[in-house]
Amino acid sequence: MKDLYKLARTLVWVAFFGALYQELRKPDAERTWHGKVAGVIPYDFRLPTVERLRKAYWDPESDIVFSDHVFGVGWALNIPVAARKLAALVDQYADASRSLRAGRSSARRSSSRESE
Repeated sequence: MKDLYKLARTLVWVAFFGALYQELRKPDAERTWHGKVAGVIPYDFRLPTVERLRKAYWDPESDIVFSDHVFGVGWALNIPVAARKLAALVDQYADASRSLRAGRSSARRSSSRESE
């Protein structure tokens, strides 16, 4: 587990320095300080705004669970969407569990009647 943590930490640092390198390679006039490292990992080094914070972490109208990070490298968790999807998974699991238990109990009743 320690090795996995070290690997994740190393990948975060590599992405961070990759984003900095990507921006510093550009001429001053072309630097936006936001984009994607290798076209995959989002980064944003601009000052965060309330609107960008709200859109990244609290956008219930969206269906996207992971949005671009407001500041730094990586993704942000859209909390209401994640909670909604987690609740749907829990409901699905509860329904499946309930139906399995109902199927087992009816099978037990029928097998106990056959043995009598």
